[in-house]
Amino acid sequence: MGLMMSEGKFVGRDEIAMVPTPTATASWKPVPHSEVIDAVTDVVRAHNWQILDEQYGLARDGQRMFGVIRINRTSSSEWSRCIGIRNSHDRTIAVGLAAGLNVQVCANLMFGGSTVLKRRHTSRIELNGLVVEAIDALEDDFLTLETVAEDLKIQFVRDDTARAAIVKAAEAGAVNSCDIVPIFREFKEPRHEEFAEPTRWALLNAFTENAKKYSPARADQCYRGLTRLFGLDDQPPTLWK
Repeated sequence: MGLMMSEGKFVGRDEIAMVPTPTATASWKPVPHSEVIDAVTDVVRAHNWQILDEQYGLARDGQRMFGVIRINRTSSSEWSRCIGIRNSHDRTIAVGLAAGLNVQVCANLMFGGSTVLKRRHTSRIELNGLVVEAIDALEDDFLTLETVAEDLKIQFVRDDTARAAIVKAAEAGAVNSCDIVPIFREFKEPRHEEFAEPTRWALLNAFTENAKKYSPARADQCYRGLTRLFGLDDQPPTLWK
């Protein structure tokens, strides 16, 4: 679905189920990776959505899990909607979901604002309830993401503006500094003719094309950075200031 691995590894559900969950403490109760995935899957199917495909990755010896579930709910032929999942056993990131788009022509992924599942306990019943609320909330994120995407298509970008934006994204940690030139080259000479016009949409896809080489953990950081920079979270973008 778009990501390649430079560290960590792609895994299936069976391997994720074998990852041990650390012992809980009085103040910290980790959620098993497989329970998060199962809860999301149950809610997706309860909405009568079809799962088109799914992809999962583990990083840091299984301590961090990232996933993407692509669903059939969309009115656009240019992309399909997907749900991003993240969880950790090392306290680095909270369990959360994010609304995303999977661009059909190039399998690029892009995400909007994420919903963190606040919880005090880890019972499956409670987790299911939280996921129901989260996925209902993601509906607004999907609409925002699609609206912003359409708007990006009609905003043209000069070469000097694109260069400055890529440098700013590297300074913000969304991409590696060594990727500045490859991203600009992808923007100027896109491998897909659908991005031939120099728009903000084409620039975003140059970023997400580059993100395919990142590990799941690094890609998650990249997507969250691009969300804020491009205003995919329905807040004013910071990339053009």
